[in-house]
Amino acid sequence: MPHLVVLSGAGISAESGIRTFRDGNGLWEEYHIEEVATPSGWERHPEVVLRFYNERRKQVRETSPNAAHEALVDLENSGFRVSILTQNIDDLHERAGSSDVIHLHGEIMKARSSINPRLVYRLEGNDIAIGDLCDQGSQLRPHVVWFGEDVPLYATACDIIASADMVLVVGTSLAVMPAAALINEAPLDAPCILVDPNAEQLAAKGVIPLATSATEGVSRLVSHWRETKRLTVPDELIR
Repeated sequence: MPHLVVLSGAGISAESGIRTFRDGNGLWEEYHIEEVATPSGWERHPEVVLRFYNERRKQVRETSPNAAHEALVDLENSGFRVSILTQNIDDLHERAGSSDVIHLHGEIMKARSSINPRLVYRLEGNDIAIGDLCDQGSQLRPHVVWFGEDVPLYATACDIIASADMVLVVGTSLAVMPAAALINEAPLDAPCILVDPNAEQLAAKGVIPLATSATEGVSRLVSHWRETKRLTVPDELIR
């Protein structure tokens, strides 16, 4: 079964209306990283951190998967193995129907214990408030990876990409470590395509750029792969 590994980032979610963190007019323009995305910020002002992520969660609930998310599901339903390694904390890949999704930076629709990271809870229609406790009596926190924390699923992601026949990078410049190093774990003979409006400038050596939006680019590639029944680079991208 042909195996496509997708490295997805904020750009694919942005096309569903979710604000990114790093781009112009991004969330880091309004918030200090150290206040809402670090363990020390959580220790100083947990109520501020909870409010920040409750707002992000509300935004995710108000958005829907887009054509890029849906195209990847179509590919999976056409007999391809599609593994998604995402830097995004939203659940749009799952809501579209993808069955194999690894969240490198956590999941905003879940909470976890402040003292036991194995105690994780699905937040259905709820948010997290001061006084919401885990089964061991500690305050619940967002189930996300903050700056300075380990990425617990990184080794799993490395194992997955090591078996890729093709790598598709979409919506991320791979600027955040350690996720940025994942591309180096792919087999040397696995082609890598970068879908991004600025792909020509962002693509590293050996990476094939497709300079367009996530919805347009992923849909085009999936149509090609479904038609040929193989994970090949379209002729127009070969130079």
